[in-house]
Amino acid sequence: MYHVEGLRQPDIAARLHVTQSKVSRLLKEAVGLGVVRTVVVTPPGVFAELEYALRERYGLRDVVIAGTQSDDDASVLGAIGAAGAAYVESTLLPGDRIGISSRSVSLLAVVEAMAPVPARSAEVVVQILGAIGNPAVQVQATRLTDRLAELTGAEPVYLVAPGVVASLEVRDGLLADPYISQAVAAWEDLTTVLVGVGSMSTSPQRLSSGPAFPPVDLETLAAGGAVGDVCLNFFDRDGEPVHTGLHDRVIGISADLLRRVPRRIGVGGGPLKVDAIRGAIRGGWIDVLVTDQHTARRLLA
Repeated sequence: MYHVEGLRQPDIAARLHVTQSKVSRLLKEAVGLGVVRTVVVTPPGVFAELEYALRERYGLRDVVIAGTQSDDDASVLGAIGAAGAAYVESTLLPGDRIGISSRSVSLLAVVEAMAPVPARSAEVVVQILGAIGNPAVQVQATRLTDRLAELTGAEPVYLVAPGVVASLEVRDGLLADPYISQAVAAWEDLTTVLVGVGSMSTSPQRLSSGPAFPPVDLETLAAGGAVGDVCLNFFDRDGEPVHTGLHDRVIGISADLLRRVPRRIGVGGGPLKVDAIRGAIRGGWIDVLVTDQHTARRLLA
């Protein structure tokens, strides 16, 4: 009567001349005996089981998987941009202090897909890595910070500095600038960071953004086993930091500060980024992953 005919419990009780509590008890007993079973049919484009498997395998806080028709760069970028936007919009809190990286086409896709939030959903948005690449791409750093702050009603804090400089002395000199030191100080109490996961593999996006640093640096990193980076903090397949002279020339959030942030959302996908994403998870560089279903299956394989 309840499951097949769709009758309400009070109507069943009246028809059978029993109490409603007895009807409720019998329905629960039917579930316990296996007479009644609940079957959840996952709609197309939803990957609940895959998300659960990734969370369990890697001990992640959360996983968001976007559906794509193929795993080419354009399809993946569009899908994870939309999925990341929905996740960020729905999980931000008014007191959140957000750090955002500057060099990531994935993050740009997320921010461009976001809709303005009616009420203030964050306190500040802080740039956590200096601008990198050719001048056209460097504009992206300010654009990301500014647009996310606008969408969430937060105050933007810019890091007006290059991401990589010539020497340790140059870096220290820039860090003494009051405007730059203001941004650096804001890194201490971030509650969420939104970062891309960089890969050492050459991709069209990396080529289009121009060289971040000389080839000799890339060769040194590769020789040290680096597979990827988060905010130019490079790591190997197990997520362990790879230290080179480049580390002293980067103006960006440090490894220790980054991994102390309570929620670290990493966005990325595609076949070239599998090793980098796995390393980022293993090393605790991210604890929330937004990716596509093809990358998710490769991470589990």
